[in-house]
Amino acid sequence: MPDPRFELRKVTETEWLILDRRYEAHDARQTVACIYQVDAVEVDVLWLRNLPLANSYMSADDVLSDLQRFHNPPSRSTAPIRIPHLPPITAAASAPAGAGASAPAVGSAPAVAS
Repeated sequence: MPDPRFELRKVTETEWLILDRRYEAHDARQTVACIYQVDAVEVDVLWLRNLPLANSYMSADDVLSDLQRFHNPPSRSTAPIRIPHLPPITAAASAPAGAGASAPAVGSAPAVAS
């Protein structure tokens, strides 16, 4: 459902205003954008607020939709992802079999076969 906060008002055949209904009619902050038709498939937007939105769209309705999406982004929250928990690995279980018996002691010379 569209946000009733913003209204697209047609001023002439080729010009529209986007109004913010949070402000009274006499308040200059009510006008969010002026839209001008460039040709049959393009309109230019003059934003009267500092918004990170495009300056050209395919229609005045697209401008209003983009503004509504900006002010009411879709929820990205999801249920937590379950992570399987395993018991910690013990030192004896992590060493390869027989590794402790054949490893030379630190600082000792390697054995020489005779």
